[in-house]
Amino acid sequence: MEYTTKLMYQSNYWYNDGLKKANIRDMSGAVTSLRRSLQYNRENIAARNLLGLVYYGRGDVVEALVEWILSKNFQAEDNIADDFIGRIQEVPGELESINQAVKLFNQSIELAGQNGEDLAIIQLKKAIAAHPSYVKAHQLLALLYIQTEQFSAARKELRTAHKLDTTDEITLRYMHEITQIRKSRPSRARDRGKGEEARQEQTVTYNIGNETIIQPASSVFKENSGLHTFLNIAVGVLVGAAVMWFLIMPAVSVGRQKKLNERVVSFSDRIATQEAQISALKTELEEYRANSEESEDLKAQSASTQESYEIVLDIARHVSAEDMSDKEMLEQILKVSPDSLGKAGKKRYDEVADALFPRMCEKLYKTAKDEFDARDYDGAISSLEKVVKMNEGYQDGNALLLLAQTFEKKGEQDKANIRYQRLVQKYKGKEASQKAQKALDGQNDSKGTKEKKGQSGQDDN
Repeated sequence: MEYTTKLMYQSNYWYNDGLKKANIRDMSGAVTSLRRSLQYNRENIAARNLLGLVYYGRGDVVEALVEWILSKNFQAEDNIADDFIGRIQEVPGELESINQAVKLFNQSIELAGQNGEDLAIIQLKKAIAAHPSYVKAHQLLALLYIQTEQFSAARKELRTAHKLDTTDEITLRYMHEITQIRKSRPSRARDRGKGEEARQEQTVTYNIGNETIIQPASSVFKENSGLHTFLNIAVGVLVGAAVMWFLIMPAVSVGRQKKLNERVVSFSDRIATQEAQISALKTELEEYRANSEESEDLKAQSASTQESYEIVLDIARHVSAEDMSDKEMLEQILKVSPDSLGKAGKKRYDEVADALFPRMCEKLYKTAKDEFDARDYDGAISSLEKVVKMNEGYQDGNALLLLAQTFEKKGEQDKANIRYQRLVQKYKGKEASQKAQKALDGQNDSKGTKEKKGQSGQDDN
């Protein structure tokens, strides 16, 4: 109990720390603190909801939805996460805009990797227009501006990113880089001055009356004027082709894309929600893995929980696909410890159990009775233990009674008595409970008779 109290205290401490940082828009620091809070108590609803808000403030909407869905799994009623999710869904097209911004961001990364900085900048501007609080898009756009020496535009993007998250390491590193470039620019200016002097040396200056005439020292320019004209025409043709490709052709394809986009939009909300739910389950599983590092006991528990989650998800797929036998699915699902699962995992486990357990209990119970009648006690015990694990009170306790009787027939009286006592304590009023009590009474009577015989024998001696 004391250990649990310490965990709760630590979780609340880091939540308060994250709240302070979020209030001053130290989003990166808030994420770190809130993650620590959830490591101590993954069911800290306030911390999880605040973490979702912090992600949302940085423009990471998918990550925010994951945290809010997990929060709803832990507390379905009276949870402000419902309001947060509802506000996103109420705004028409917001999820589609966010989805489009993410796609444009990913495309810009690929273009930048292929030396297509100009196209990447265009894509990023569209992403920011669709999703203005997307910190990662502002950072990447600033980096491309730095690379193409558009330092004023880079500073503007970094100031926007800094307002959204005042302590993001990437933003601060880029701002430092621009500062260093600004310090080195005076030396570049001196170099440009020397170049200007050199150009002046290549000109001839003389006066005619009150006018000063400057002309080139040689006639190289005149000699190459025809070549220059040809080059200007070629550049004009290339610019015209570029305008055609990048401005006119996209407009032509808009009509064809419009119908496709309308169909995509109709599915985008559902896709985003499903992806968030899958991410929520994966996040819950990853939290078990992370928490396992705290101690050896937690490590063993986490390994069991991880295996249980994987089995439940695998069996759920087989139940839907109907591509595995009931016997094989039962062997796997009986390895799961339901109490170790979170709410989302427990819900999926119950769905699988409701679909599989009733028909398997009926089948195995019938098999066990046949095995008992044939004196195959080992087989009967194996079948009945599975039935009892699925449903201890199956057939009003008769399955548990038959298991006790089988152990008794096999000569394992202690195991039989444990089942008899379980029936008497938990299933009072049932016929199986009365039979169990009668079996226990019979043993006591038999034991008392033996003790009396032993005492009379000693008296005769």
